[in-house]
Amino acid sequence: MKKITVIGAGLAGCEAAYAAAKRGIKVDLIEMKPLKKSPAHKTDNFAELVCSNSLKASRIDSAAGLLKQEMRILGSLCLEAADNAQVPAGGALAVDRNLFSEFITQKIKENPNINVINDIVNELPENEICVVATGPLTDGALAEEIENITGEGHLSFYDAAAPIVTAESVDFSSAFIASRYDRDESGEGDYINCPMNKEEYEAFHNALINAEGAPLHEFDKQLKVYEGCMPIEVLARRGADSIRFGPLKPVGLRDPKTGHRPWAVAQLRKENSQGTLYNLVGFQTNLKFGEQKRFFSMIPALKNADFMRYGVMHRNTFINSPKVLNHDLSLKQNKNIFFAGQLSGVEGYMESAASGIIAGINAVNKLLDKEAVILPKFTMIGALIDYITDETVTNFQPMGANFGVLPALETHIRDKRERYMALANRSLEYFKTIGE
Repeated sequence: MKKITVIGAGLAGCEAAYAAAKRGIKVDLIEMKPLKKSPAHKTDNFAELVCSNSLKASRIDSAAGLLKQEMRILGSLCLEAADNAQVPAGGALAVDRNLFSEFITQKIKENPNINVINDIVNELPENEICVVATGPLTDGALAEEIENITGEGHLSFYDAAAPIVTAESVDFSSAFIASRYDRDESGEGDYINCPMNKEEYEAFHNALINAEGAPLHEFDKQLKVYEGCMPIEVLARRGADSIRFGPLKPVGLRDPKTGHRPWAVAQLRKENSQGTLYNLVGFQTNLKFGEQKRFFSMIPALKNADFMRYGVMHRNTFINSPKVLNHDLSLKQNKNIFFAGQLSGVEGYMESAASGIIAGINAVNKLLDKEAVILPKFTMIGALIDYITDETVTNFQPMGANFGVLPALETHIRDKRERYMALANRSLEYFKTIGE
C-alpha cells in the first residue's frame, strides 16, 4: 500500500496530509498532542492558532490576499475552515480560532485516507516518504535529529531579525551606493548607504531609546540574545554614540553628494538575488511594528520606505533552507524527506499552510514517481519557496508573503496599488491554466 507520513498537525501538517489524501494516498498523520503540548498550545485540536486570529488582508492586490487566492485554487483546507469560522474584521480575514481548529480537526479525523497517530516523534523515517511540519517550537530529541540529518547545527535558537524594505522605495536623492573603503571588486558597491547628519542622528537615537518594544510570549521571556544580534534599541541605550560606533558607523564611507564622511550611516544589504529586497544591516529589533515604521522612516533615505518584513524577536526553530532544501521542499541529503511550515523558513499562518500544500503534493508525486510541482517565481507561493531555497541568500531568516519577493513587471507601473494588482493578475492568469 502506497503511503506517506506527515509529522505535526499544525496548519502546514494538516494541509500536507489533506493534499495527499485528496489525491487518493494513505497518510499517517503523527501528532504529539495530547501526549505533549508545546508552551504555545492550549487545546488538543489541530491547526491551533496560537497568536492572532487574523489571517491578514483579503484584497487580491495585497500580498496576503494573493497568497490566499492561490491557496484556494490549490484546494486549501485552512481556507475552507476560515470561511466557515469567519468573524467581522474589515478588510482582513479573521476567524473564531476555536471553530477554525475544530473544523480542521474534524475534517482530518473523518477523512478515510488519513490515519491519526498520537505519538512523540524522536527520529525521522529516512526510508519512507515523510513531510516534517513540527513548527517553530520544535525541540528536544527531534530537533537534534533534524540537526543531524541536515548537517546543520544550532537549529533551535533565540534571535532578533532585521526589517526588510523594497529597493525601489529607497530615496536615492539621499542614499548612495558604495562598499566600505570601496572594497568591492565589481566597482558597483555592495550596499545602499543611508546617511544622517548630526542633528538627524541625535533625533533618531533619542526616539529609538524611548521606543516601545513588542510584548513577548511566555515562552520567549527568557530570551538569550547574543551580542552579535543585539536589538538595536537595546544597543542604543548603552550610550549616545553606541550605535554610531556599531551598525551606523560611517567609517570608510564618503557621501558623493557632499564629498564628506556622514555623521552616521544606515546600510542596506541585498536580501535576494533579484535585488528587489534589502535588509537594514544590524537593525535587529523587538520594537512594535508601528514603532519600526515610524522610527526607521526618520532616516532620510527611508522616509518613504515600504517595509516588506518588520523586525521580530522570538524563539524560532527553522532549518537553513537555502542550504539544505531542494525547490520541491525535499531535503538535499534525503529526497524522501520534505519540510513544511515555519520549520522550513516561511513566516506566518497562511505561508505555513501554503508550504504544507506544496510539500504534500510533492511528497505524493515522489511516491508515484511523478514530476515535482515547482510554481513559477511570479506566483506568491512560488516566490516564497524560491526565496527559502535560494542558495544566494545569506544570513537566512524566515520570510512572509510580500510583493518584494516577486520579479518586477516588464513595464513599471508607478501607482503602487495598480502595480500590486498587475502583479496579482499575472499570478492568477497562470493559475487559471492549472486549476486545482
